[in-house]
Amino acid sequence: MLPPLQKGAWLFTRHTSTPLMRESATNLQIRIHLTSSIENFKDVGPSVVMASPSALQSGLSRQLFKMWCSDKKNACVILGYVVEGTLAKTIINEPKEVTLMNGLTVPLNMQVHYISFSAHADFAQTSTFLKELMPPNIILVHGEANEMGRLKQKLITQFADRNTKIISPKNCQSVEMYFNSEKMAKTIGRLAEKTPEVGETVRGLLVKKAFTYQIMAPDDLHVFSQLSTANISQRITIAYSGAFGVLKHRLKQMFESVESLPDEESEGPAFCVHERLTVKYESEKHISLHWRSDPIIDMVSDYVLALVLNISSEIPKVVVESEEATKTEEGNNKKAEKVIHALLVSLFGDVKFVENGKLVISVDGNVERVGMLRAKTKALRKGCE
Repeated sequence: MLPPLQKGAWLFTRHTSTPLMRESATNLQIRIHLTSSIENFKDVGPSVVMASPSALQSGLSRQLFKMWCSDKKNACVILGYVVEGTLAKTIINEPKEVTLMNGLTVPLNMQVHYISFSAHADFAQTSTFLKELMPPNIILVHGEANEMGRLKQKLITQFADRNTKIISPKNCQSVEMYFNSEKMAKTIGRLAEKTPEVGETVRGLLVKKAFTYQIMAPDDLHVFSQLSTANISQRITIAYSGAFGVLKHRLKQMFESVESLPDEESEGPAFCVHERLTVKYESEKHISLHWRSDPIIDMVSDYVLALVLNISSEIPKVVVESEEATKTEEGNNKKAEKVIHALLVSLFGDVKFVENGKLVISVDGNVERVGMLRAKTKALRKGCE
């Protein structure tokens, strides 16, 4: 029990009453006074004041301490944890003198008592908790350096048989932790209807939900998550006055799948590249590309676009004559000559017209004359082989 008090400063971090204060209060006239400023406090007669902050660094508690610390009839009861370097930590050791904020030194005659109301776990509770978790890394923070050092040494002894990393970093010190973990993904929805064979590739969307991973078909995304998919259909029109067949032939040299589309389906001459990119003949001077965007087809469309621009700049322009202009046999022959010439130029480069409607083709020093109607190319084929 404390002796009768004239004035007492109760520095608190939570609203809690103790037997100590209740017994001491029997000798006091209980007065309840709420104030946030020392100017409004009436310092008359014995009283118990609950003031903050508990570290006595500033505020009402520091002002009351300055007024009452020199009188031995007064007392200060500190509750809870106090930080090293604060005035509250200093007076717990009961020095004879203390230094005030104005630099003056005054005697410390008041009684100082410390009662722990801290909610922090002790070593037994902390070690039991860590035994249950068995974490690979333990980082000790928010504590007095000496006490944390003691705790660290005890934990090192306790976890000596395990590869546990125990660190007590200083303020602003960075800490690196490395984790080796296996991530497992569960297939759901349509992908889960069939059990894949060993080594079979499962294609779908990988979705992270909390700490779990799920693989699902794009069409199931809106069913099993709050996300949804969207398709971007792209169309680009390109200036191209060359032969449409030449372009198709050049693309067949690059891509395995280049298939013609029925006229009723495409409303005009068209073919499909890689099963998903449609190249369509729009007019004598334009073609168009149509595709549903994805990373692979976007690259295919870039290549086709570059090829079209390259052909347009290198080969002679082939003007497709109207049906009225091609009714005569002579008109048809001229059209065929231009188409064949454009095709050969795109394949071999150096192709020239000579007399009697023949073409001269040069390939790696081999020269061959080709008749437009008979197309005897034995020597040419032999040179290419």
